[in-house]
Amino acid sequence: MLRCIAHEHPKQWDDYLGQAEFAYNSMSNRSTGQCPFSIVYTKIPNHIVDIAVLPKCRSKAAAETTEQYVKMLEDVKTKLSASNAQYKEHADQRRREQIFEPGELVMVRLRKERFQPGTYSKLSPRRIGPVPILQRINNNAYVVDLPPGFLTPATFNVADIIAYKSADTGIAQIHSSGEESLTEGEI
Repeated sequence: MLRCIAHEHPKQWDDYLGQAEFAYNSMSNRSTGQCPFSIVYTKIPNHIVDIAVLPKCRSKAAAETTEQYVKMLEDVKTKLSASNAQYKEHADQRRREQIFEPGELVMVRLRKERFQPGTYSKLSPRRIGPVPILQRINNNAYVVDLPPGFLTPATFNVADIIAYKSADTGIAQIHSSGEESLTEGEI
């Protein structure tokens, strides 16, 4: 974030640091839905814009400073919004929308963190299944019925769940161009 701000004002980046921090802490976070200031201090602090609404200011320097801070704050907010939009767009490129229903068979990917300490092996299977889905918590989290012996929580993110495709159980019959034909079980 600071790099984006310093890019346009390379010799004044230290002047923008305080305003950038204030703008970042004043914007609502997409994870929490609240700004960091309101989480830490339980209230949103006054902005320079709130102070600018005071009765006529007689100092020209104060008016210029207020105008500069308002402009700087808007610039930082614009940059943060653009940056967040770019991050979201990049993350959404690899995100897949997949919804499973309880009872469906799926394969579950086990990451290294899912194994008990000392039991992880590079040669251990990465996927287990097919296992049925027991419950859908939301479109992003599911509870599956793990086989006995797995000492890991049964709740998985959709990124670790793959739809199970059963192997073709049909028997291939090959007919030669001659009079002979292979029958089931004959090679």
